[in-house]
Amino acid sequence: MRVGRRGALRKAMSAHAGEACLLCHRPSQHKSKAIGICAACLRSDFPAARPRVEAVHAESRAVFDLPRKAPRHPEGIQCTLCANACVIGEGGRGFCGLRVVRGGRLLHLAGTPARGLLSWYRDPLPTNCVADWVCEGHRHPGCHNLAVFYQSCTANCLFCQNWHFRETAPQDHAGTSAEELASVANARTFCVCYFGGDPASQMPHALAASKRLAQKGVRVCWETTGMMHQKLLDRAVEYSLETGGCIKFDLKTFDEELHLALSGVSNRRTLENFARAARRSVERPALPLVVASTLLVPGYVDAEQVRKIAGFIASISPEIPYALLAFAPHFYMSDLPCTSGRHARDAEAAAREAGLVNVRLGNRHLLGLPRID
Repeated sequence: MRVGRRGALRKAMSAHAGEACLLCHRPSQHKSKAIGICAACLRSDFPAARPRVEAVHAESRAVFDLPRKAPRHPEGIQCTLCANACVIGEGGRGFCGLRVVRGGRLLHLAGTPARGLLSWYRDPLPTNCVADWVCEGHRHPGCHNLAVFYQSCTANCLFCQNWHFRETAPQDHAGTSAEELASVANARTFCVCYFGGDPASQMPHALAASKRLAQKGVRVCWETTGMMHQKLLDRAVEYSLETGGCIKFDLKTFDEELHLALSGVSNRRTLENFARAARRSVERPALPLVVASTLLVPGYVDAEQVRKIAGFIASISPEIPYALLAFAPHFYMSDLPCTSGRHARDAEAAAREAGLVNVRLGNRHLLGLPRID
């Protein structure tokens, strides 16, 4: 099955060809062949671009036997755990693949306190954390981060570097309970970070594990698109505030049209939840509670897009740390180049001009720039 899916993925990716934008027909140096439409057209005429965008996302999910889009069954049962708000019909599955309806009941294949679909490892500190320059973890060599990789997601990023989680079917995985996960923490476990995939798709499990880990003195951190229900976000914020951890929000774009094209979902809940969490930073001013990051996707997430994101962040607080991350080709956008040094510097300048005072370029090795410690 694994070989078959990889073969199908390669076939699907190779089927996309052509250099000119499918809408404006102008050549674009940095235009993903998978999307086939330039960023300017996505922003200016998304209704015309939508059929292509939706088809590409549906195709990328069909390879892994995932629902093509968030279901909206007229007689279904609604799941409220994330912004997708799937309405699942009898025998159907939710967007993340973990919620199903059987016998008129909404069932959870994973993501409950009793069963998480995940893997974990010990990542020695200091580690390549999005927030490493503002987090205390880098001051504790000899300790480690408990890195929890949730194998499900609420989004469908065409550039996903961790896309392999889609190959894990819930029915083929034994699962790990929240109690089992928390039990692996030892005296050298300084912090835990939930990522994936995305913890937003398995928040009941992550919160149950956080309760136990917090009791052990482990700092609780999150790396997420922030699409979870607001009540679940509030509980995550409480654990991070209590333990000295942080929440790292992946702000992929500001314009919703670009977000839909790149990730297949809206970013409205992401921006709302970011503001909701960031406003609580005043409760712990000495140590950042919220950190933002943006991947600099060539041709799509340019300096102007970063300026909009940074302006939004600065409107809440100019002190919020903001990491700009260099892009490397992955998944359906493997035809794009790495972020250039000029692209990164222009984006950094735009973020500072928008009012942010704590901006950092990450993944500098992809830019050919030296690391700054």
